[in-house]
Amino acid sequence: MAEAHQAVAFQFTITPEGIDLQLSYQALNQIYLSGVRSWKKRVSRMRNSLIKGVYPASPSSWLFVVIAILATIMFSSYSYICPDFIDHMYYFNVDYILNGQTMVSALVFSTLLWLSLILALRFCLKLLLSYHQWMFEQHGRVSNVTKVWVTLLRLLSSRKPLLYSYQTSLPHLPVPPIKDTVSRYLQSVRPLLTDPEYKRMTELANHFELNLGNRLQRYLKLKALWATNYVSDWWEEYIYLRSRGPIMVNSNYYGMDFLYVTPTPVQAARAGNTITALLLYRRKVNREELKPTRVPGTVIPLCAAQCERMFNTTRTPGDQTDVLQHWQDSEFVAVYHKGRYFRLWVYRAGRLLSPREIEYQIQRILDDLSPPQPGEDKLGALTAGDRMPWSRMRKQYFSSGINKRSLDAIERAAFFITLDDEEQGMRGEDPAGNLDRYAKSLLHGKCYDRWFDKSFSIVIYKNGKSGLNAEHSWADAPTVAHLWEYTLATDAFQLGYTEDGHCKGDVDRTLPMPQRLVWDIPSEVQAQVCISLAVAQALADDVDCHVFPFREFGKGRIKKLRVSPDAFIQIGLQLAYYRDRGGFCLTYEASMTRLFREGRTETVRSCSNESSAFVKALENGEAEEQCRPLFRLASERHQNLYRLAMTGAGIDRHLFCLYVVSKYLGVESPFLKEVLSEPWRLSTSQTPVQQMELFDLKNNPEFISLGGGFGPVADDGYGVSYIIVGEDMINFHVSSKHSCSQTVSNTFVSFISQCVYICLGIQERWRAKSETKLHLCTLRMWCT
Repeated sequence: MAEAHQAVAFQFTITPEGIDLQLSYQALNQIYLSGVRSWKKRVSRMRNSLIKGVYPASPSSWLFVVIAILATIMFSSYSYICPDFIDHMYYFNVDYILNGQTMVSALVFSTLLWLSLILALRFCLKLLLSYHQWMFEQHGRVSNVTKVWVTLLRLLSSRKPLLYSYQTSLPHLPVPPIKDTVSRYLQSVRPLLTDPEYKRMTELANHFELNLGNRLQRYLKLKALWATNYVSDWWEEYIYLRSRGPIMVNSNYYGMDFLYVTPTPVQAARAGNTITALLLYRRKVNREELKPTRVPGTVIPLCAAQCERMFNTTRTPGDQTDVLQHWQDSEFVAVYHKGRYFRLWVYRAGRLLSPREIEYQIQRILDDLSPPQPGEDKLGALTAGDRMPWSRMRKQYFSSGINKRSLDAIERAAFFITLDDEEQGMRGEDPAGNLDRYAKSLLHGKCYDRWFDKSFSIVIYKNGKSGLNAEHSWADAPTVAHLWEYTLATDAFQLGYTEDGHCKGDVDRTLPMPQRLVWDIPSEVQAQVCISLAVAQALADDVDCHVFPFREFGKGRIKKLRVSPDAFIQIGLQLAYYRDRGGFCLTYEASMTRLFREGRTETVRSCSNESSAFVKALENGEAEEQCRPLFRLASERHQNLYRLAMTGAGIDRHLFCLYVVSKYLGVESPFLKEVLSEPWRLSTSQTPVQQMELFDLKNNPEFISLGGGFGPVADDGYGVSYIIVGEDMINFHVSSKHSCSQTVSNTFVSFISQCVYICLGIQERWRAKSETKLHLCTLRMWCT
C-alpha cells in the first residue's frame, strides 16, 4: 500500500489533544512539480498561439514597425520646426516632439498598421495557396506563371513555420459546379454499365441536375460560406460516428513493424522505447515543433488539423451517434496484459520517465501473476461489437463508482498498450503464413485484447515485434503513418538498446507500482460481453488477409518509363480484378484533400474508360503496339483524376453532401439514392512514406517498413493497401471475406503480381525498341 500513501498529500486525525496534521512532503513536491509542468505547457501554448497568429510575419516585426513610425514622426516633426535638420541636430529635443500623447498615438497607429500588414500578408498567402494549376502541368514544362508563383510562395514561407502556422491561410474546399460533378460521374460509370443501363442512369442524372440538384446546391454553397470545410464534419459524423456496426475490421486499420528486423527480442524493452518515442512525438505536437507536412518535393503545406486529436482521445458510444472525446493532456497510458488492465504513469514530478524506467515498469506488469477480476479479461469485446449495446452498458454500469473511474483511466490515457502473449512476424518455416497471421492479429487480435475505441492502440508481442491498430474517425492513415514512422525510427536509431537488448539509461527503483484498475462487472455486463464477443469473433474469423512483399521491382524501374507509380499499380489492379472476376467494378482509391483547411479525403474512381479499354485490348489478344498507347492514355487519365480529386473537383464527397442536404430537407432523389448505394468491390489506398530520411535505406536496407492495411469494404470485394518502399519494393496488403466464395486474397495477390509484370513488360519492350531505333539513327548520322 506504499504507493497509495504516496498519492495522499496530507492526512489529519481528530484527537482529544486537537487535530493531528500529517503532511507528505514527497507528494506535495510531486504536485508542485506537476503544476509547474502544466504551467510551462500553458505558457508554451500561449507563445505558439502568438507566433502562428501573426504568421507569415513575426512578433518582432511589430517593434520594427513601431521604430519606423517613431523615426518618421521625429524626422517629419523636426524638419517642420527646423528645416536645416543636419546643422541643428545638436539642439534636437526628443521630449519636445515625442510627448506622451504622441507616443500613445504612434504606438496605436503602429499596431494597427502592423495588424493590417499581417492580414494583407495572410490574404496574399491564402491566394497563393489557392492556385492549383501547377499540379496539371507536365513534368519539366513549368509555365512562367507557376515559376512566379513558386518564388512568391517561397518568399512568404521563408520564416520557419510551426506545425499549425499555415492553418488560417489554407483555402476553403470549393463546391464544384453540379454540372461538372454529374458529367464526371457518368464518365466514371460508363465502363460498368450496359447501354440500356447507362441510358437510364443518364436520364436520372439529367433530371436531378435540372431540378432538385440546383436547390440542394444552393444550400450546400451556403454551408460552404459558413463552415470551414463543407464536407469534413458531415463525413466524420455520418460515415464514421453514426455507424452502429462494429468498428473493428469495418473501420479500424493497422500498421506493421519492420519486415526483416526486430530491434530487440525483449518485450518490456521494446515497449519502453516505443512508449518513449510516442510521448516524444506528442511533445513535438504539443509544442508545434513538427514541421508542417508538405506535398512531396514542394513547399506547399498540407492541413495539420488531424494532429490535434492524435493523443488523449477516445471514441465513446452513443445510442444514435458516437462522440469523439479529447483531453488536453494525460500523464499515463493504459496497459492490458493477460486479462488485466493497468494505469502506468509515465511522468513523475513533471519529468518524463526514461525508456529504462518505463521498461522496468512494464516488466513489473509482465511479472504480476494476479488473476483477472470477474468479467475483466474480455471486457474489451464491448468495443469490438455493435455500438448500441456498448452504449447501453456504458450508461447503465460505467457512469459512476469504481467502473467509471477505471473506464476513465482507459479513455483519458494518452494511448492504449497491449502486451500480447503471442509471437508474430515473418519467421519460422512458414514466413508468408506468419505474415498473414500477423496482419490479422493487428486488425482484430482476440477481439477482446484491444481497446478499439482509443485513437490508436499499440501492440507489443512476446518476441519484441510491434504494431498498431488505429480508430478511423479522428484521422486518416497518412497522419497515423507519420506518427508510426517517427516512432519506429526513434526507437531503432535514436533511443537504441544495450547489447543485451534492454533500454538505455538508469532506473529509479522507488517508482510506485503500476496501478491495477478495479472493476465491479455485474452478470448483465458479462452476458453482453459474451454477445459482443460472438459478433466480433464471427467477423474476425471471416476476414482473409494476405500480406505480400513484392521485391521484383519498384518505383525505380516504373519511373524510368515516365509513368506515375500509383497509376501503374492502379492499372495493374484493374487487370488483376478483371482476370480474377471476369469483369470491372466500381473502384475506390483514397486521395487527400489536405490542400484545403480541415480537408480529409476524396475518392478517385480508378476504373475509367481508358483503363478498361487497355484491359480489354490486352485480354482480347491485341498486339503490344496497340496496347501500349492505351496504357499511356489510362495512366494519364488516372493522374488527371487524382489531381482533380486533390484540388476539390472530385465526385463522391460532393454527391454525398448533396444527399445529406436532401435528407435534412426531407426530399427523395432516386439518382442520389442509387449513387450512394453502389458497392465498392475494390477499395484501394496507398500509404506514402513521408519521412524516408529517417531510415536511410542505403545504409540500412533491412529497416524496411511493411506499411499497413484494412478490412474489405464490400462483403464480396477486396481491400487493397500498398506502400511503395524505396526504389525496389512494393508491399501489398489484401483482405477479403471467406464467406464469399468468389474472393480469395491469395489468388488475387497472384494476379496482382502477374499483372504488374505484364504492364512493366509492355512498356519496357517498347522503350527498348525506341532506344534501339534511336541508337541506329544516331549511328547512321555518324557514319554519314
